[in-house]
Amino acid sequence: MLSNLHSALPGTAWGSETHEARTAVIAVHGRGQSPAFMQEQASRIDAPAVRFYAPAAPNQSWYPKQFLEALADNEPDLSLSLDTLGRLVDAVEAEGFARERIVLWGFSQGACLISHLILTRPDRLGGLALLTGGYIGPDALGAPEGLPLDGMPVVVRSIDQDPWVPRDRVEQTAQTLSAAGASVDLLVAAGNEHIITDEAMSAVGRLLSSI
Repeated sequence: MLSNLHSALPGTAWGSETHEARTAVIAVHGRGQSPAFMQEQASRIDAPAVRFYAPAAPNQSWYPKQFLEALADNEPDLSLSLDTLGRLVDAVEAEGFARERIVLWGFSQGACLISHLILTRPDRLGGLALLTGGYIGPDALGAPEGLPLDGMPVVVRSIDQDPWVPRDRVEQTAQTLSAAGASVDLLVAAGNEHIITDEAMSAVGRLLSSI
């Protein structure tokens, strides 16, 4: 269980002890995965003094349908999952991490959830790492008014012909984050596999080291 966090947020915590960590990372897994997957991937990150928190989705899925389907078809699970992430950010802050030291990192469905959270409920955190994901729903999502993300660093990585996440949605998400004031580092690698590349993990490490 996540120490001192809300009992409705089962998951795993690892890395530096809270009093020693410089950065907190909320690691959000994809469909059919668990916090153990994100913990395994975190071993590929080269960044010091990081504490990781990984929530667990009910039945290993944050919402039931594919992310490009109608928003209503993914309710109420989608809103419940967005609420869960919001509460977890608050709980990690309560553990002693200022919001500018909290990074959201997600892969696949986890990256989609994070994208949608930040664009529909803007929160200027320490950064985002979105690996193969984009905002949710069939329609274009406009940027929130003003520049609420105010230079927040965002790493966006994907694969050109990923079988689940179209390249154009990844690029639209990056553009919308930029329009909301984020500083976006976007790279789409060649290939057709649903994977996290070594370059993507290096980019996440650089982001965390910069916080």
